[in-house]
Amino acid sequence: MENNHWYAMYVKMHHEKKTAEKLYNMGIKNFLPLQERVKQWSDRKKKVKEVVIPMMIFINTDEKTRIEILKTIPSINGTMIDRATHKPAVIRDDEMERFMFMLDYSESAVSFTTETLKPGEKVEVIKGPLNGLKGELVEIDGKCQVSVRLNMLGCAIVEMPVGYLKKIEN
Repeated sequence: MENNHWYAMYVKMHHEKKTAEKLYNMGIKNFLPLQERVKQWSDRKKKVKEVVIPMMIFINTDEKTRIEILKTIPSINGTMIDRATHKPAVIRDDEMERFMFMLDYSESAVSFTTETLKPGEKVEVIKGPLNGLKGELVEIDGKCQVSVRLNMLGCAIVEMPVGYLKKIEN
C-alpha cells in the first residue's frame, strides 16, 4: 500500500463545493478552504461560506487513487505540478495542518497570495484563537501579518496584533 500525501487539485470554476461533496461521498479525505463572510445586499445581510483559493481543492490520498479521481470526476482538471521534478506536487502534512488550523481559528479574514514573500522572522502566536500557530512575520501595506507558507502554492496570511506574537528560534 502506498503512503497518502496531500495534493492540490485544480477544479472547474464554481465547482469546488460540489467536488468536495463528491470526494467526501467517495470516502476520500479532502480539504476545501472556506471561510464565512457577511455579504451586504441593498435589502439584507447574509452569512456565506466563500472559497479561499478559487478553483482548488486539496486531497489526501495515494498516487493510484489520485489518478483514478482525475478519470472519474469531470470537474477536476488536473494536479498541481512541482516545477523542479515535473511530478505532482506533494504538500507536506505539517504545512497543511498549520493552514487548516489558521482557517479554523482565525477571527479575521485569511487572504492568500502567490507573491513570493521574503522570509521574515519566525513567530509563534501566544494569544487569541490562533494561539500556538507558528509562521513568519510579514508586513504588507504597513500592517503586521502572520503568514503560513505552502511551498507549492504561496502563503496564507492573517492580520495579527504584534502583542499576540513572540519571536522563536529556527
